[in-house]
Amino acid sequence: MLPRFLAESLDARARAARLGEDEARHLAQVLRLHMGDEVAVFDGRGREFRARVERIARDGADLRLIEELAPAEEPAVRLTLAQAALKGEKMDEVVRDATMMGAAAIEPLVTEHTAAHLKPGGAPARWRRIAIASVKQSRRAVLPAIGDGLTLDGWLAHDRSDLRLMLVEPSAPAAAEPLSSLSGPAPASVSLMVGPEGGWSAAEIDAAARAGCRPITLGRRTLRADAVSIVAIGVLQFLWKDL
Repeated sequence: MLPRFLAESLDARARAARLGEDEARHLAQVLRLHMGDEVAVFDGRGREFRARVERIARDGADLRLIEELAPAEEPAVRLTLAQAALKGEKMDEVVRDATMMGAAAIEPLVTEHTAAHLKPGGAPARWRRIAIASVKQSRRAVLPAIGDGLTLDGWLAHDRSDLRLMLVEPSAPAAAEPLSSLSGPAPASVSLMVGPEGGWSAAEIDAAARAGCRPITLGRRTLRADAVSIVAIGVLQFLWKDL
């Protein structure tokens, strides 16, 4: 399989694409590719091409598009993961795995029990770099949008998904239903809200319910905060036959 790169700019009509500095460095210094080598290049919005390296410089690389390729099919349901920011590498892993599972967008949340050092609007740039690496590995051609970070209230006011789900702990003071019991046709879009290591507060669960969110659980067990979102995405895709 051809090595894959995200193009900073791609013009299908002109048959040209340009890699940014980071991607060009990976091409030349990590993979040791040279002018004349063939690669795959995608635009992050769903299009992918076989291309030939024409120029490599410190500030980027220029490619000539040869033919369009069929990328991996995206999920039919547009899923946004609204994840309370987690400490250390845990959030990195959530971004990586949610991207791999086909999330269309990832919005870091600042909640009452958030222990990570994140302020609204302060999402680290490295999360986008992690998403790029995961897109390349999973052979997606769509790069999920990584939000800048919102409070829960800000997210509830912003979100317009057809179905809004909030994962809560089995012991949460809410009338939650098992995720596996969801029925009916698949929605066009869904937002999945996952709390931090300390869980949601009772006030946050109440605010989400008043905003039209459905509290759900994964059953009797309490999973790690960095694992629960990926399990839930997999269950939803199974229920909707969207694998």
